[in-house]
Amino acid sequence: MNKYLVRLTLACFSLFITSAFAADAGLPRVAFTETRLDNGLRVILAPDHSAPVLAVNVIYDVGSRNERPGRTGFAHLFEHMMFQGSENVGKGEHFMLLENNGGDFNGTTNEDRTTYFEIVPKNQLDLALFLEADRMGKLAVNQVNLDNQRNAVQEERRLGIDNQPYGKAQLEIDNLTYDCFAYKHSTIGSMADLNAANLQDVQDFFRTYYAPNNAVLSLVGDFDPAEAIEKVKKYFGAIARQPAPPPPPVCEEDRYGERRETVMDPLARLPLLIISYQIPPGNTPDNYAARVLGDVLGTGKSSRFYQHLVKDKQLATDVGVQVDARRGISSFYINATPRPGVNPEDMEKAIYEELDAVAKSGVSNDEIEKARMQFRHRMVQGRESALITAIRLGQYAVYFNDPDLINTMVAKYNAVTTEDVKTAARKYFVVNQRAVVVAMPEPQAGSAAGQPGGQQ
Repeated sequence: MNKYLVRLTLACFSLFITSAFAADAGLPRVAFTETRLDNGLRVILAPDHSAPVLAVNVIYDVGSRNERPGRTGFAHLFEHMMFQGSENVGKGEHFMLLENNGGDFNGTTNEDRTTYFEIVPKNQLDLALFLEADRMGKLAVNQVNLDNQRNAVQEERRLGIDNQPYGKAQLEIDNLTYDCFAYKHSTIGSMADLNAANLQDVQDFFRTYYAPNNAVLSLVGDFDPAEAIEKVKKYFGAIARQPAPPPPPVCEEDRYGERRETVMDPLARLPLLIISYQIPPGNTPDNYAARVLGDVLGTGKSSRFYQHLVKDKQLATDVGVQVDARRGISSFYINATPRPGVNPEDMEKAIYEELDAVAKSGVSNDEIEKARMQFRHRMVQGRESALITAIRLGQYAVYFNDPDLINTMVAKYNAVTTEDVKTAARKYFVVNQRAVVVAMPEPQAGSAAGQPGGQQ
């Protein structure tokens, strides 16, 4: 499965209209209940009868941060393995059964979790639960499936990273940003580690992490809660719990200076600058302050980066900002492409000047208010989808043990003040927190060395 693809069915609208509103955010609350089966499976039920659809999401508390040196890529490998059949479902039948009954499905993996989901008509709850339970309890982890999906993952890496412009640079930024192996290596894994994986390795990984006591099932849509929980017990109740997995290592320490690398990229046509700063974990006040700053700097054509670097100074063709909310130490990424003929160092200097301006003078109340409206808009858009609601409930439960974050996150974002943003900029956007990767096109024959495209 393509981990970057989340196919959403347009018919799966499920905006929760209830009498209880989050007064501080102006958003309708997502009403849900929680229970835990005897085998440890955590179940979150959020009924919504606005459309005759159901979203089932099963999230496992395993991502690439749980891997060890020499055995990377296992979490993503299992994203593929989980669609290769189980005791009562033949190879390819998972796809066929869901598609023939009007359903859609996928799975994704990142550093902190692996999640699988279905969106189906309301009369197909049994099918969705049966398929998820059968592969949780009785996945076909055999040599044929391992070899087949190992090859599929390696081809995905070739297509998506190794043979794409800036692929190496995108991997290298986390290698420089982190010291701890949990976040230092890529989710897709290395070719050598995938080749080295043997059947016993993957069987042990499955038994350790794909257990009911290491998972959360969230169900959102048109169902009766009493009936649904009995069906969940019917399909999942007999799956045996496993010993709790070992916790991933936590080993990030204080930094002592900028880390920097230049990557020569034969596939690139223009330079690319990637800057990363370490910031606190998600769902913390300073992480919210960094996310507000990310919106002020990089969201929309009225953002500071676009107005100052793209429009006014014309140093860049685009400047993007991505702010992580990981379970551990997170990252604030800035990606920028210089205009043809612009020295990347000039663009980089201008980016630091923008960050220094925030640390010195802060941001305005109008900028904060605009960021709040942008964030609220994104959260409201997610509420329109039963599937996104199910994914968020499960992810907040696994990440922060707080599925109600779906109702309180906007208020936490809104609580960030101009002074909070200024303080965070001074604390985190400093040289010793910075990692920089510059991807440069390999000089073409006859071009001036060291200049993008040979331009002076």
